[in-house]
Amino acid sequence: MTWKVALPMYNVSPSVRDAYVALLDAVLAGLRAGGWQGQAELVRDPVLPEFWRQPDLLFGQTCGYPYMTQLQGQVQLIATPSYAMPGCNGSDYSSAIVVRSDGPVSGLEDARGLTAAANDPHSNSGMNVLRHAVAPLAVDGHFFGKVIWSGSHHASLGMVRDGAADIAAVDCVTFAYLQQENPAWLEGLSVLQYSASSPGLPMIAGQNVPAELVAQLRTVLLQPNPVLAQLMRSLRISAFEYRPHGDYCHILELECEAQAVAFPILQ
Repeated sequence: MTWKVALPMYNVSPSVRDAYVALLDAVLAGLRAGGWQGQAELVRDPVLPEFWRQPDLLFGQTCGYPYMTQLQGQVQLIATPSYAMPGCNGSDYSSAIVVRSDGPVSGLEDARGLTAAANDPHSNSGMNVLRHAVAPLAVDGHFFGKVIWSGSHHASLGMVRDGAADIAAVDCVTFAYLQQENPAWLEGLSVLQYSASSPGLPMIAGQNVPAELVAQLRTVLLQPNPVLAQLMRSLRISAFEYRPHGDYCHILELECEAQAVAFPILQ
């Protein structure tokens, strides 16, 4: 069998994409150094969420919200990265809630009746935590005048910058990488606040990956060799941690808190 690997979640630029490919190569090299003799194929531009559901997925990364709501029984947790970036605390992360610097929003209440941009209805960082943030302010199940599903955090930021939307929640890791790689894209934008935190985007394996191989992958990540450690530093990953499944229940707790105040849908 040829296993599939890909790390598509934070590829905001060619250089970051290349660095994640190098990290994949280093992880596979670490497996081989431990005696693994399997084959793996890099999948470029995988179609999500279908890619996450492949039973022959050896190593990938998903968002915590679909992990909890769509992928149960289909994937195995390996580890979670800790990013050295604003909005991160160990392997927890949050979203930067972003507005135009010269726009009408200086506090969340000011966004009432305005337009929000969000990357995807199944995103923790774009939808779930923004819903949680504004839920206490909602009236009759509504807060925003309109919600636009942009397709990506990059697009959400562009919509806020250009005036097509007034506010967006963006994964703090994506935001930090964009500050590093393409600061011009963020000109005219400000971080209003950071959202509630939750466990970061987990590294996963498909259901066909033997438990022993999952354990070997986890060891490679938690005890990186010098090559892997250097690649991690280049991506601002300070460490990988093992987070048990129960930790990710906090993502659904954020959803439940919004539902408890009659705000089940971001609108």
